Amino acid sequence: MEANPRRVEQQLRNFQRALDAYNNTEPFARFLTKFFKENKQMGSSDRRMISRLCYNIFRLGCSLQDLPTVDRLVIAEFLCETQSAVVECYKPDWIANISASIAEKIFFLDTQGYDVRNRLFPFASRLSPTIDTEQFVLSHLIQPDLFIRVPNNNKVVVERELVEHGVAFAPVFGNAYRLENGSKLQNIKKIEGLYEVQDLSSQQSLEGLSLTPGEKWWDACAASGGKSLLLLDRCPLIDLLVSDIRQSVLRNLDERFDKAKIKTNYRKKVLDLTQDIDHLMNGETFDAILVDAPCSGSGTWGRTPEMLSQFDEERIQTFASLQRQIVDTVVRYLKPQGILVYITCSVFEAENEQLVRYLEDKHALVVEEGGIIKGYNRKSDSMFAVRLRKPTHIYRE
Repeated sequence: MEANPRRVEQQLRNFQRALDAYNNTEPFARFLTKFFKENKQMGSSDRRMISRLCYNIFRLGCSLQDLPTVDRLVIAEFLCETQSAVVECYKPDWIANISASIAEKIFFLDTQGYDVRNRLFPFASRLSPTIDTEQFVLSHLIQPDLFIRVPNNNKVVVERELVEHGVAFAPVFGNAYRLENGSKLQNIKKIEGLYEVQDLSSQQSLEGLSLTPGEKWWDACAASGGKSLLLLDRCPLIDLLVSDIRQSVLRNLDERFDKAKIKTNYRKKVLDLTQDIDHLMNGETFDAILVDAPCSGSGTWGRTPEMLSQFDEERIQTFASLQRQIVDTVVRYLKPQGILVYITCSVFEAENEQLVRYLEDKHALVVEEGGIIKGYNRKSDSMFAVRLRKPTHIYRE
């Protein structure tokens, strides 16, 4: 269908309104929800297009920032889509190349005088060494898929309901399913509480663990409990403590556990792991501690591409310092021969391999297995997960 120039201009005006109203202080998805509530005159097709155009221009990161916004948007649409009325209207001679691979489109833009690659991901020099830099950087031009985790007992019901509601899905491995991004699972009431939205790499982060009923586990940075649910799915009879610095987050965890029909009698503590917590721990020690550490989140920026131009490189070291404080605290409560699982959703060496070397050097922990979980080659997030063991002597400062 031939592009309608008047319709495209209206879409561009709406796009610019949304972009101008966004103040970079919150995730763009959250902002869009409020923006659309305040602009109820916008229909569903308008909302979809505004979302698409904004996210696509964010995917350019810091590339070509000297160009006018519309010019950058045309380039973004050309790179991220295989059909675009915006490109048809503004660069009709590019349409013959719009179905090419991203690498081919990048090369084509080079011939047109547009260097996209150089500033697409401005922090490439900070990446973990095992990452394919070129592939990772270009992956930000592709929207990741949606992944869910479905416990074995729920698979029949969930699959049946997805089929009945016309939601396309594909089993990946274990309990993981791949769906199209934007699949409206919340509209399928019969599967509420029978699945968890969880990225593929996150589901892999605890692979290789051997869990035993009665073992004492501490999820030290539990947040909303995604990793704890993964642990309990593997072994419901562990003795589990969850903690976070915020009481409100632990309340959200309770609601999530209740929705997932968790029967385990877990315990909760509000803990600031940058402070002395001895008076709150009652001398307790653990067979295993999970640290899903606060981090830059750089392995997930394919889902939140606004971060490509918002993130300040100095924050990498801020996160690394926080992570050292946290592991310094929790290692004290790990039994001799106990396991520490260190996880981030970062791709930066300072938060990953350098932190592991710190655990080896300062705390004499021994790496058993792990490293980068690559998602950039399969439309999922990238993460880092390493399992370490504490030596038989008990470390004390």
